[in-house]
Amino acid sequence: MLSALIWIPLVGAILIAVWPGKLNSVHCRLLAIVIASIPLLINIILSFNFDPNNPNIQFTEYLPWITKIGLNYYLGIDGLSFPLIFLNSLLTLISIYTSSQTIKRSRFYYVLILILNSGVMGAFIAQNILLFFLFFELEIIPLYFLIGIWGGTKRGYASMKFLLSTTVSGILILTSFLGLAWLSELSNFDYEVLRTHTLPLSTQLILLAPLMLGLGIKIPIFPFHTWLPDAHVEASTPISVLLAGILLKLGTYGLLRFGIGLFVDAWVFIAPWLATLAAINVLYGASCAIIQKDMKKVVAYSSIAHMGYILLAAAAATHLSVTAATFQMVSHGLISALLFLLVGIVYKKTGSRDVDFLQGLLNPQRGLPITGSLMILGVMASIGIPGMAGFIAEFLVFRGSFPIFPIQTLLCLVGNGLTAVYFSLMINRVFFGRLSPELAQLPRVLWSERIPAFVLSFCIVVLGFQPSWMVRWNETQVGILLTRKPDITVVMQQWRTEKR
Repeated sequence: MLSALIWIPLVGAILIAVWPGKLNSVHCRLLAIVIASIPLLINIILSFNFDPNNPNIQFTEYLPWITKIGLNYYLGIDGLSFPLIFLNSLLTLISIYTSSQTIKRSRFYYVLILILNSGVMGAFIAQNILLFFLFFELEIIPLYFLIGIWGGTKRGYASMKFLLSTTVSGILILTSFLGLAWLSELSNFDYEVLRTHTLPLSTQLILLAPLMLGLGIKIPIFPFHTWLPDAHVEASTPISVLLAGILLKLGTYGLLRFGIGLFVDAWVFIAPWLATLAAINVLYGASCAIIQKDMKKVVAYSSIAHMGYILLAAAAATHLSVTAATFQMVSHGLISALLFLLVGIVYKKTGSRDVDFLQGLLNPQRGLPITGSLMILGVMASIGIPGMAGFIAEFLVFRGSFPIFPIQTLLCLVGNGLTAVYFSLMINRVFFGRLSPELAQLPRVLWSERIPAFVLSFCIVVLGFQPSWMVRWNETQVGILLTRKPDITVVMQQWRTEKR
């Protein structure tokens, strides 16, 4: 069944590409929606059969592939990956649904989105680290074209910057993986096999360095973040939804799965520096968001800041903080997707994202009152208002990280306060006040355009009131992930011994 999650989008992409005769953009979009709905239905079926109390990898599929280099077609899911594959299926369907019915080169466009979905899905369910890398690389080219062809005026620059940054990221990750297998003297890249082999601390540090750099570019972490705002600003709304909602999570997923899972001694050793970097990430992203004039850039820098919370939770590596990191990934995916969708509606109806030009859009008669109300809900969720998924995620992150890194956690709390500042400034300027004369005759927002925003809002509120529905999926797996975590005093003693 897991193979279906990967191959149905790929087969669907081929079907759209070779469909005989003419296939206009409307029919192409409908066909893509049907294809993207199938993985979501499969995920719903899996949710009824997934056992959250089972610590083992579930629904496994194993097929020897290129055994001489240790590459096997090994798939499986656990509590870390299952929420993310569900999120990937949902956001892919929303991205296709919100795409324009008159988009040019529609066949190529939907083929790329389906390939992108397949690559991300494969990365999350791969249980062979070399197979993970192949799927990790698969998503680069589709996203490059999606930004470079259907993006804004500077799409060429933004797409090339994304391509170069992500390519370097992949090279660094592959270097770490190859070094791990070589130094472990193993001819197998299966994740569970590598986890059973322990390397000296100094060796782990050498291998963890390129992995952290590669994942840091992907997340992104300061100072490797510069590609993200450009990509968001130039990408179309559906692609921004995928980029912020799910693609960034490949980096944070890698932190938990490979950083903690494979290099646990080295992780404990560098954790204080990672926590400090997380605080810098949060404060820097929030500070940059305050001064932005483009609504999309505000949300983009907000994403950078919120990725810092996940890094902080991963650095603390407590049972509660790692559980919170997974919750924050899903929460941020839903909230950022909602905000980018609503910014896209504002841009489509007004022709602008400039916070100095837009004003009074909450006007109940001539403005965008429902869009504005949903935007306020999304902002409240991002700030961490109780009753929404953002509050639960951030509270758990801070609660789980404070006993280990109190100063860095307090600095991240300051960054959380800055979130209220920059989003309040944006909401106040754009939606409150008197409606500008230039915006007096805005086109109506159709209910069909609002449906994805309502779906995301519903998920945000439901997870805010019932967080246990998701937390229970990964509690057992988090315990397994942290079983080998040593005390810092043990790690320091090992370090002093190796130096001698």
